[in-house]
Amino acid sequence: MSSRPTAIVADDEPLLRERLVRLLGELWPELEVLGEARNGREAVELATQQSPAVVFLDIRMPGLNGVDAARAIGRKALIVFVTAYDEYAVQAFEQGAIDYLVKPYEAQRLADTVARLKERLASAPGEGIDEDQLDAVLRRLAARIDGGTRPSAWLQWIRASVGPAVKLIPVEQVAYLRSDEKYTLVVWEGGEALIRKSIRELVDELDPERFVQIHRSVIVNLHRVAQVLRGANDTAELQLKGRSETLPVSRSYLHRFRQM
Repeated sequence: MSSRPTAIVADDEPLLRERLVRLLGELWPELEVLGEARNGREAVELATQQSPAVVFLDIRMPGLNGVDAARAIGRKALIVFVTAYDEYAVQAFEQGAIDYLVKPYEAQRLADTVARLKERLASAPGEGIDEDQLDAVLRRLAARIDGGTRPSAWLQWIRASVGPAVKLIPVEQVAYLRSDEKYTLVVWEGGEALIRKSIRELVDELDPERFVQIHRSVIVNLHRVAQVLRGANDTAELQLKGRSETLPVSRSYLHRFRQM
């Protein structure tokens, strides 16, 4: 029987799941990833079948979410929650009973998590977190999920890699966001950066009083709009404050600017 530490990874986003597995392989080469799950139900099934020492659980997954999956797994494994929303992390993990990671993953933050997991596994091998601590964290998490569909507070900043550094971009400085197939370009007053987050996700996370979608691949900050340039055949473009480029408004979103 192998004495290597074991884990499973659960996330409904394949690219982020693959990145986490790859980073774990680099930072914790002795860790054996026993399987990957696409949702909470698969995570519980894998945990029951494989009995991993650690479970990495995305909080927001279709069907059975990470909070409910963690309740089902209980103290059979150490839980590391994965979240795109720091609002969850700051409030729910303030006691430090259970670790968490924020998307997109940073190698240094994951290295800190790995160090803590190694320490816990060395001090109490085969034991998960105390049930009272787990329940307290899960209650805080559940209380911060607003109807299971969006965070309890709107996104306040965007985490992006700019060269070798990780930049925290205040959302009020963002002019617009434009996506392609794999990335979203964040354009703000300090420059540009690419993030691995879809426009669909960002629409749910950003304050709709400030940010609106104007095209299937573009979100604009209304506070950065200087004027609406109307064209023929129900077309329009937005001129942004302090910027030379204009942004086309697709016909399906033109109604948002009828009164401007």
